[in-house]
Amino acid sequence: MGTISNVTMFIFLGLSQNPEVEDICSVVFSFLYTATLLGNLLIMMTVHMGNLFKSPMYFFLNYLSFVDLCYSSVIAPKMIVDLISKSKTICYVGCILQLSALHFFGSSEVLLLVAMAYDRYVAICKPLHYMTIMDRDRCNKIMLGIWAGAFLHTVIILCFVLQLPFCGPNVIDHYFCDVHPILKLACTDTHIAGVVETANSGTVALGGFVILLISYTVILQSLRKQSAEGRHKALSTCGSHIAVVVMFFGPGTFMYMRPDTTFAEDKMVAVFYTNVTPMLNPLIYTLRNAEVKSAMKKLWCRKVLWKVNDK
Repeated sequence: MGTISNVTMFIFLGLSQNPEVEDICSVVFSFLYTATLLGNLLIMMTVHMGNLFKSPMYFFLNYLSFVDLCYSSVIAPKMIVDLISKSKTICYVGCILQLSALHFFGSSEVLLLVAMAYDRYVAICKPLHYMTIMDRDRCNKIMLGIWAGAFLHTVIILCFVLQLPFCGPNVIDHYFCDVHPILKLACTDTHIAGVVETANSGTVALGGFVILLISYTVILQSLRKQSAEGRHKALSTCGSHIAVVVMFFGPGTFMYMRPDTTFAEDKMVAVFYTNVTPMLNPLIYTLRNAEVKSAMKKLWCRKVLWKVNDK
Protein backbone atom coordinates (compact mmCIF):
# COMPACT_ATOMS: atom_id res chain seq x y z
CA MET A 1 0.00 0.00 0.00
CA GLY A 2 1.41 3.41 -0.91
CA THR A 3 1.19 6.45 1.33
CA ILE A 4 -1.79 8.69 0.59
CA SER A 5 -0.60 11.90 -1.08
CA ASN A 6 -2.28 15.28 -1.37
CA VAL A 7 -0.51 15.91 -4.68
CA THR A 8 -2.31 14.51 -7.73
CA MET A 9 -0.40 16.45 -10.38
CA PHE A 10 3.25 17.33 -10.99
CA ILE A 11 4.54 20.25 -13.05
CA PHE A 12 7.77 19.96 -15.07
CA LEU A 13 10.08 22.98 -15.35
CA GLY A 14 11.34 21.42 -18.58
CA LEU A 15 14.62 21.97 -20.39
CA SER A 16 14.23 25.74 -20.63
CA GLN A 17 11.86 28.56 -19.74
CA ASN A 18 12.79 30.45 -22.91
CA PRO A 19 10.02 30.00 -25.58
CA GLU A 20 12.47 30.43 -28.49
CA VAL A 21 14.82 27.78 -27.08
CA GLU A 22 11.84 25.47 -26.54
CA ASP A 23 10.75 25.89 -30.18
CA ILE A 24 14.22 24.96 -31.41
CA CYS A 25 14.40 22.02 -28.99
CA SER A 26 11.01 20.72 -30.13
CA VAL A 27 12.27 20.52 -33.75
CA VAL A 28 15.60 18.95 -32.76
CA PHE A 29 14.06 16.32 -30.50
CA SER A 30 11.31 15.53 -32.99
CA PHE A 31 14.06 14.77 -35.51
CA LEU A 32 16.02 12.69 -32.98
CA TYR A 33 12.95 10.67 -31.99
CA THR A 34 11.94 10.06 -35.62
CA ALA A 35 15.50 8.90 -36.38
CA THR A 36 15.38 6.64 -33.31
CA LEU A 37 12.12 5.04 -34.45
CA LEU A 38 13.25 4.53 -38.05
CA GLY A 39 16.75 3.30 -37.19
CA ASN A 40 15.70 0.77 -34.59
CA LEU A 41 12.71 -0.42 -36.62
CA LEU A 42 15.05 -0.93 -39.60
CA ILE A 43 17.31 -3.19 -37.56
CA MET A 44 14.35 -5.15 -36.17
CA MET A 45 12.86 -5.56 -39.66
CA THR A 46 16.23 -6.68 -41.04
CA VAL A 47 16.57 -9.35 -38.34
CA HIS A 48 12.98 -10.59 -38.74
CA MET A 49 12.66 -10.45 -42.54
CA GLY A 50 16.18 -11.77 -43.10
CA ASN A 51 15.52 -14.69 -40.72
CA LEU A 52 18.68 -13.84 -38.77
CA PHE A 53 17.45 -15.02 -35.36
CA LYS A 54 19.57 -18.17 -35.62
CA SER A 55 22.62 -15.97 -34.98
CA PRO A 56 22.87 -15.04 -31.27
CA MET A 57 24.40 -11.66 -32.16
CA TYR A 58 21.33 -10.69 -34.21
CA PHE A 59 19.04 -12.21 -31.58
CA PHE A 60 20.39 -9.81 -28.95
CA LEU A 61 20.71 -6.90 -31.40
CA ASN A 62 17.00 -7.21 -32.18
CA TYR A 63 16.13 -6.95 -28.49
CA LEU A 64 18.54 -4.04 -28.00
CA SER A 65 16.71 -2.13 -30.76
CA PHE A 66 13.37 -3.01 -29.14
CA VAL A 67 14.56 -1.79 -25.72
CA ASP A 68 15.99 1.43 -27.23
CA LEU A 69 12.69 2.03 -29.01
CA CYS A 70 10.69 1.61 -25.79
CA TYR A 71 13.21 3.50 -23.64
CA SER A 72 13.13 6.55 -25.91
CA SER A 73 9.33 6.38 -26.26
CA VAL A 74 8.90 6.62 -22.49
CA ILE A 75 10.47 10.10 -22.50
CA ALA A 76 10.59 11.72 -25.95
CA PRO A 77 6.88 12.03 -26.98
CA LYS A 78 5.86 13.63 -23.67
CA MET A 79 8.90 15.92 -23.73
CA ILE A 80 8.20 17.08 -27.32
CA VAL A 81 4.53 17.80 -26.48
CA ASP A 82 5.59 19.76 -23.37
CA LEU A 83 8.06 21.83 -25.40
CA ILE A 84 5.27 23.13 -27.66
CA SER A 85 2.58 23.49 -24.98
CA LYS A 86 2.16 26.07 -22.24
CA SER A 87 1.39 23.61 -19.45
CA LYS A 88 3.92 20.88 -18.61
CA THR A 89 2.00 18.64 -16.26
CA ILE A 90 1.76 14.94 -15.50
CA CYS A 91 -0.59 13.17 -13.11
CA TYR A 92 0.77 11.24 -10.12
CA VAL A 93 -0.05 7.85 -11.66
CA GLY A 94 1.46 8.91 -14.99
CA CYS A 95 4.62 10.02 -13.22
CA ILE A 96 4.96 6.68 -11.42
CA LEU A 97 4.35 4.78 -14.68
CA GLN A 98 6.96 6.87 -16.51
CA LEU A 99 9.52 6.33 -13.74
CA SER A 100 8.81 2.58 -13.71
CA ALA A 101 9.13 2.21 -17.49
CA LEU A 102 12.28 4.35 -17.54
CA HIS A 103 14.05 2.16 -14.99
CA PHE A 104 12.71 -1.11 -16.40
CA PHE A 105 13.96 -0.46 -19.93
CA GLY A 106 17.10 1.34 -18.72
CA SER A 107 18.19 -1.60 -16.54
CA SER A 108 17.16 -4.00 -19.35
CA GLU A 109 19.61 -2.22 -21.65
CA VAL A 110 22.42 -2.49 -19.08
CA LEU A 111 21.86 -6.24 -18.65
CA LEU A 112 21.44 -6.70 -22.40
CA LEU A 113 24.78 -5.01 -23.09
CA VAL A 114 26.38 -7.40 -20.58
CA ALA A 115 24.76 -10.36 -22.39
CA MET A 116 26.05 -9.05 -25.74
CA ALA A 117 29.56 -8.79 -24.29
CA TYR A 118 29.31 -12.41 -23.15
CA ASP A 119 28.14 -13.38 -26.64
CA ARG A 120 31.16 -11.66 -28.22
CA TYR A 121 33.48 -13.29 -25.66
CA VAL A 122 32.25 -16.78 -26.58
CA ALA A 123 32.32 -15.99 -30.33
CA ILE A 124 35.92 -14.72 -30.25
CA CYS A 125 37.52 -16.78 -27.47
CA LYS A 126 35.68 -20.08 -28.08
CA PRO A 127 34.72 -19.99 -31.77
CA LEU A 128 34.54 -23.78 -32.25
CA HIS A 129 31.98 -24.15 -29.46
CA TYR A 130 30.12 -20.89 -30.11
CA MET A 131 26.89 -22.25 -31.60
CA THR A 132 26.78 -25.06 -29.01
CA ILE A 133 27.19 -22.71 -26.05
CA MET A 134 24.99 -19.91 -27.43
CA ASP A 135 22.14 -22.07 -28.70
CA ARG A 136 18.56 -20.78 -28.86
CA ASP A 137 17.67 -22.25 -25.46
CA ARG A 138 20.61 -20.45 -23.79
CA CYS A 139 19.73 -17.16 -25.52
CA ASN A 140 16.08 -17.41 -24.40
CA LYS A 141 17.16 -18.10 -20.81
CA ILE A 142 19.50 -15.10 -20.88
CA MET A 143 16.67 -12.84 -22.10
CA LEU A 144 14.36 -14.22 -19.41
CA GLY A 145 17.03 -13.41 -16.82
CA ILE A 146 17.34 -9.88 -18.24
CA TRP A 147 13.58 -9.21 -17.98
CA ALA A 148 13.50 -10.69 -14.45
CA GLY A 149 16.50 -8.59 -13.33
CA ALA A 150 15.00 -5.40 -14.76
CA PHE A 151 11.65 -6.16 -13.10
CA LEU A 152 13.34 -6.71 -9.72
CA HIS A 153 15.29 -3.44 -10.06
CA THR A 154 12.06 -1.55 -10.87
CA VAL A 155 10.10 -3.16 -8.02
CA ILE A 156 12.78 -2.13 -5.49
CA ILE A 157 12.49 1.49 -6.65
CA LEU A 158 8.68 1.44 -6.53
CA CYS A 159 8.69 -0.05 -3.03
CA PHE A 160 10.09 3.14 -1.54
CA VAL A 161 8.78 5.74 -4.04
CA LEU A 162 5.16 4.65 -3.48
CA GLN A 163 5.64 5.15 0.27
CA LEU A 164 6.65 8.80 -0.11
CA PRO A 165 4.08 11.43 0.95
CA PHE A 166 3.69 14.52 -1.27
CA CYS A 167 1.82 17.24 0.59
CA GLY A 168 2.69 20.53 -1.08
CA PRO A 169 5.48 21.24 -3.57
CA ASN A 170 4.77 19.65 -6.94
CA VAL A 171 7.21 21.34 -9.35
CA ILE A 172 9.79 18.89 -10.72
CA ASP A 173 12.97 20.58 -11.90
CA HIS A 174 13.34 18.21 -14.85
CA TYR A 175 11.54 17.20 -18.05
CA PHE A 176 10.58 13.67 -16.91
CA CYS A 177 9.92 11.78 -13.69
CA ASP A 178 13.04 10.29 -12.12
CA VAL A 179 13.86 9.28 -8.58
CA HIS A 180 16.21 12.09 -7.47
CA PRO A 181 13.94 15.00 -8.56
CA ILE A 182 10.91 13.28 -6.98
CA LEU A 183 12.70 12.68 -3.68
CA LYS A 184 13.26 16.44 -3.38
CA LEU A 185 9.47 17.01 -3.30
CA ALA A 186 8.60 14.44 -0.61
CA CYS A 187 7.35 15.73 2.75
CA THR A 188 9.57 13.40 4.76
CA ASP A 189 13.19 12.48 5.35
CA THR A 190 14.35 10.79 2.14
CA HIS A 191 17.91 9.96 3.22
CA ILE A 192 17.30 6.20 3.46
CA ALA A 193 15.35 6.19 0.19
CA GLY A 194 18.21 8.05 -1.48
CA VAL A 195 20.78 5.54 -0.19
CA VAL A 196 18.65 2.61 -1.39
CA GLU A 197 18.23 4.24 -4.82
CA THR A 198 21.97 4.90 -5.14
CA ALA A 199 22.77 1.34 -4.06
CA ASN A 200 20.14 -0.15 -6.39
CA SER A 201 20.75 1.90 -9.56
CA GLY A 202 24.44 2.30 -8.77
CA THR A 203 24.92 -1.46 -8.52
CA VAL A 204 23.23 -1.97 -11.90
CA ALA A 205 25.19 0.83 -13.60
CA LEU A 206 28.63 0.35 -12.03
CA GLY A 207 28.35 -3.45 -11.79
CA GLY A 208 27.40 -3.68 -15.46
CA PHE A 209 30.18 -1.31 -16.48
CA VAL A 210 32.87 -3.23 -14.54
CA ILE A 211 31.74 -6.58 -16.01
CA LEU A 212 31.78 -5.07 -19.50
CA LEU A 213 35.22 -3.54 -18.93
CA ILE A 214 36.64 -6.90 -17.86
CA SER A 215 34.90 -8.75 -20.71
CA TYR A 216 36.21 -6.49 -23.47
CA THR A 217 39.70 -6.42 -21.94
CA VAL A 218 39.79 -10.23 -22.11
CA ILE A 219 38.41 -10.16 -25.66
CA LEU A 220 40.95 -7.59 -26.87
CA GLN A 221 43.77 -9.56 -25.23
CA SER A 222 42.69 -12.75 -27.03
CA LEU A 223 42.61 -10.97 -30.41
CA ARG A 224 46.42 -10.83 -30.47
CA LYS A 225 46.46 -14.57 -31.13
CA GLN A 226 44.19 -14.33 -34.19
CA SER A 227 44.96 -13.70 -37.86
CA ALA A 228 44.87 -10.15 -39.25
CA GLU A 229 41.55 -10.83 -41.03
CA GLY A 230 39.94 -12.39 -37.94
CA ARG A 231 41.26 -9.55 -35.78
CA HIS A 232 39.81 -6.89 -38.12
CA LYS A 233 36.39 -8.58 -38.21
CA ALA A 234 36.27 -8.98 -34.41
CA LEU A 235 37.40 -5.39 -33.82
CA SER A 236 34.69 -4.14 -36.18
CA THR A 237 32.01 -5.87 -34.11
CA CYS A 238 33.53 -5.17 -30.68
CA GLY A 239 34.26 -1.56 -31.60
CA SER A 240 30.56 -0.87 -32.08
CA HIS A 241 29.72 -2.59 -28.78
CA ILE A 242 32.34 -0.61 -26.87
CA ALA A 243 31.11 2.70 -28.37
CA VAL A 244 27.54 1.95 -27.23
CA VAL A 245 28.76 0.96 -23.75
CA VAL A 246 30.74 4.20 -23.27
CA MET A 247 27.85 6.40 -24.49
CA PHE A 248 25.28 4.69 -22.28
CA PHE A 249 27.27 4.07 -19.11
CA GLY A 250 29.10 7.41 -18.98
CA PRO A 251 25.99 9.58 -18.45
CA GLY A 252 24.19 6.80 -16.52
CA THR A 253 27.00 6.46 -13.99
CA PHE A 254 27.09 10.26 -13.53
CA MET A 255 23.35 10.30 -12.80
CA TYR A 256 23.00 7.33 -10.46
CA MET A 257 26.37 6.67 -8.80
CA ARG A 258 26.02 9.47 -6.27
CA PRO A 259 23.99 10.39 -3.16
CA ASP A 260 20.53 11.96 -3.29
CA THR A 261 21.60 15.22 -4.94
CA THR A 262 20.77 16.99 -8.17
CA PHE A 263 23.05 19.13 -10.33
CA ALA A 264 22.36 21.82 -12.93
CA GLU A 265 23.96 19.58 -15.57
CA ASP A 266 21.54 16.69 -14.91
CA LYS A 267 19.08 17.71 -17.63
CA MET A 268 21.70 17.90 -20.37
CA VAL A 269 23.27 14.60 -19.30
CA ALA A 270 19.81 13.00 -19.26
CA VAL A 271 19.14 14.32 -22.80
CA PHE A 272 22.13 12.32 -23.98
CA TYR A 273 21.17 8.91 -22.59
CA THR A 274 17.39 9.25 -23.09
CA ASN A 275 17.36 10.80 -26.59
CA VAL A 276 20.75 10.72 -28.28
CA THR A 277 22.06 7.25 -27.37
CA PRO A 278 18.92 5.33 -28.52
CA MET A 279 19.24 7.12 -31.88
CA LEU A 280 22.99 6.49 -32.24
CA ASN A 281 22.84 2.78 -31.37
CA PRO A 282 21.39 1.65 -34.74
CA LEU A 283 23.78 3.99 -36.58
CA ILE A 284 26.79 2.58 -34.75
CA TYR A 285 25.72 -1.02 -35.34
CA THR A 286 25.09 -0.47 -39.05
CA LEU A 287 28.04 1.79 -39.85
CA ARG A 288 30.67 0.16 -37.61
CA ASN A 289 29.55 -3.44 -37.90
CA ALA A 290 30.43 -5.02 -41.24
CA GLU A 291 28.19 -8.05 -40.67
CA VAL A 292 25.08 -5.95 -40.00
CA LYS A 293 25.79 -3.74 -43.02
CA SER A 294 26.21 -6.80 -45.21
CA ALA A 295 22.98 -8.37 -43.93
CA MET A 296 21.03 -5.17 -44.58
CA LYS A 297 22.42 -4.78 -48.11
CA LYS A 298 21.62 -8.40 -49.01
CA LEU A 299 18.11 -8.25 -47.57
CA TRP A 300 17.02 -4.93 -49.07
CA CYS A 301 18.67 -5.57 -52.44
CA ARG A 302 16.83 -8.89 -52.57
CA LYS A 303 13.54 -7.14 -51.73
CA VAL A 304 14.08 -4.49 -54.43
CA LEU A 305 14.98 -7.11 -57.06
CA TRP A 306 11.96 -9.20 -56.08
CA LYS A 307 9.65 -6.19 -56.54
CA VAL A 308 11.25 -5.32 -59.92
CA ASN A 309 10.90 -8.90 -61.17
CA ASP A 310 7.34 -9.05 -59.83
CA LYS A 311 6.43 -6.06 -62.00
